[in-house]
Amino acid sequence: MSFGFLRDKKTENGMPPVASLNVDNASSFSSKLAARRSAQKSSQENQSAEATTPDSAPSPSSNQDNNPAEGVNVPKPLSGQLKEWKQQIHQKLLKVMDLTVLETLGEQEARGQIREICQRVIQEEALPISLQARERILKLIEDEIMGLGPLEPLLADPTISDILINGADTVYVERFGLLERTDVRFDSNAQLMNIIDRIVSGVGRRIDESSPMVDARLKDGSRVNAIVPPLAIDGPVVSIRRFSVDRMTMDNLVELGTVTPTAAAVLKSVVLGKLNVLISGGTGSGKTTLLNILSGFIPENERIITIEDSAELQLQQPHVVRLETRPPNIEGKGEISQRDLVKNSLRMRPERIVIGEVRGGEALDMLQAMNTGHEGSLATLHANNPRDALGRIENMVSMTGINFPAKALRSQVASAINVVLQVQRQEDGRRRLVSIQEINGMEGDVITMSELFAFERQGLDKEGNVKGVLKATGIVPAFHENLQRKGIELPIDIFRVTEF
Repeated sequence: MSFGFLRDKKTENGMPPVASLNVDNASSFSSKLAARRSAQKSSQENQSAEATTPDSAPSPSSNQDNNPAEGVNVPKPLSGQLKEWKQQIHQKLLKVMDLTVLETLGEQEARGQIREICQRVIQEEALPISLQARERILKLIEDEIMGLGPLEPLLADPTISDILINGADTVYVERFGLLERTDVRFDSNAQLMNIIDRIVSGVGRRIDESSPMVDARLKDGSRVNAIVPPLAIDGPVVSIRRFSVDRMTMDNLVELGTVTPTAAAVLKSVVLGKLNVLISGGTGSGKTTLLNILSGFIPENERIITIEDSAELQLQQPHVVRLETRPPNIEGKGEISQRDLVKNSLRMRPERIVIGEVRGGEALDMLQAMNTGHEGSLATLHANNPRDALGRIENMVSMTGINFPAKALRSQVASAINVVLQVQRQEDGRRRLVSIQEINGMEGDVITMSELFAFERQGLDKEGNVKGVLKATGIVPAFHENLQRKGIELPIDIFRVTEF
């Protein structure tokens, strides 16, 4: 997932930049974002106008969606006659071709053979198909046999961050933080189920009526969640969180306005100083992206163990051990949970433990690891604000069935976690870091926290974009002195309140 949503970039006067900023790239992104939103608004107006006119079948010669946005154009659905011909060719192909042979061939060679046989079938059946329509049909058949069928054009579009499938006839995508409906259609729910089976079987999982929910991933690392009937009433539902091919860095977030250069300097120092960091935020707020970026500051000579439900972290260091949970088999046995993996990781001599998302009882083992010498751990969880994040950890510890006195548990939380980062996806579709808080300790039965940076909201501009800036609150953190003792220089002026 990407943080790629731009606002006007502001820097704090007098502060050393974390990286040189490419203003031209930022301006270019801003132009693309404005063009996308303008295009989507025009598309919605056109759809409203067309709603009062009779439906007309798409022309066979019209093979692409007139989309002014940058990205791959998605072909329009085949008309009734072309759809019948495509199914006829596909069925004949399956009869004359041994698909097991394709597994021994390279992708390009296999696609070439599929295309050659399809061309022969068209000639033998004397189908009156135009050259342009023929190319569309051949491409669809190739994608269905070698790839993920109608999803292939969407997966080839770098501007799409999420693909949401609500049954065979409804597919939405997210571009630049905005949802839009596409013309992509599946032939039937059966075709969609075949594609889901192909995805989940590739990672050794299954989905059927007895196990109707599954998490999986694509070959490029994109995260997939699927839920099928009887739980999904209107047909199979698939959610794909795209994997960014170009790994983002903190410089990118500064360019995009997600963080200021001073906040970026603090985050880098926090990771280098081996403080335990918890990243909190809602669904789609950019927690995993920020976790990936922060992990990039971990020195290459450290041994890192990552633990995830569905592997999607992109650590670049040479000494990384990646662990992934395993669901139960058809007999309900063999499940390996995150808690099991956290326990096992403590026997693997980790120098850093990175947990993709804390969801349950593994919270207890994570706290114990952080409190027993495993410094510099990173983790994410779902919460609306930093205070709620600590409350959620308490709740998850209670899921283990072990009864802790509230004060003792909170004392362990306060001792284990040093910094909480809050990310938020705001109404303009942009993801922002909105708070950096340090955990100070306990006062009575309450965990005390200090907010070091806070997003100061200044309203909306004419285009509906949120105006605001992440500002220092003037509080110097207690960890500043510890960083200095470790030789990590972080100017104290960074924490001074600066007027914008």
